[in-house]
Amino acid sequence: MNDNYLDVMEQYEGGTLEVRRGRGAWIFERSDGVKLLKEYRGSVKRLEFEETVLKGLKAHGIGSVDQYVRNRQGELVTSGEDGTKYVLKDWFVNRECNLKDSREILTAVTWIARLHQALREIAWQGEWDLASMHSPGLSEEMQRHTREMKRVRTFVSNKRKKSQFELCVMQNFSEFYEQALEAQQGLGILEKDLEEGRFFLCHGDLNQHHLLIGNGDVAVIEFNQMHRGNQMADLYHFMRKVMEKHGWDECLGQAMTDAYHRVLPMDSRDRECLYYLFLYPEKYWKQLNYYFNANKAWTPAKNVEKLQSLKEQQEARGRFLERLKE
Repeated sequence: MNDNYLDVMEQYEGGTLEVRRGRGAWIFERSDGVKLLKEYRGSVKRLEFEETVLKGLKAHGIGSVDQYVRNRQGELVTSGEDGTKYVLKDWFVNRECNLKDSREILTAVTWIARLHQALREIAWQGEWDLASMHSPGLSEEMQRHTREMKRVRTFVSNKRKKSQFELCVMQNFSEFYEQALEAQQGLGILEKDLEEGRFFLCHGDLNQHHLLIGNGDVAVIEFNQMHRGNQMADLYHFMRKVMEKHGWDECLGQAMTDAYHRVLPMDSRDRECLYYLFLYPEKYWKQLNYYFNANKAWTPAKNVEKLQSLKEQQEARGRFLERLKE
């Protein structure tokens, strides 16, 4: 980003006290609070959708969200002198959730449940029926990933001389592939039985980077993947990061589901969905996908270590999965 930001910020109300560079953005200390300016390449209709939902969240008690700020002309998008488009958002000085701190983890999960509860109170509007605002079926995405896993196995098995990474792929493939098939088939059956009323607005990309911890508050940011779908996918995305960091500690996993359940009760179908999401070997698929789309002549040693670590964690992961089924 160049100095266009100076021209762009003149198109907004308020005075700037301090400016600093963020990741691909500018952060402003202003008379009306902290703001973030970044380039935008999407549609105005998408921004209007997000703005309406974020205002709805504030009305339902989720006040710390990165709401959009309109310029002096009342527009959501502001153009610089070179034609580059920008958006300005409310921002926060809170830090990212620390995945090493179990108290912060449980605080974050509680806020995820509160967020989901508030999102359920926001009525879906007909003009939101655009492709980016609907999630494809979770089982459909699993099927695509499983096909990719099978394609990698075929490619590797046809190689005469195999690298250490490729040998690991062949040694562990059957176990993870069977889990993938069971997960996609089970979730596919579950999705067919789910009535339309069980789909709600979801954040779409919940992880520790988008949950900012402050004093007695959690800010939730980056709703650009928000859509209508199954909220268990949000909970899964955050929990999976935590479980991988903590060696699939089943007690911590249980504490997280309990913390969510206390705020927003989960029924048997929610738990079944969460089970199948965790059963799918997503991390294994990611390693294979990275390998297949990268330079196959050389695979970093850390990727071999990651595959070996996945195998070593299978027993602990299995115990966690059994606890989810209870």
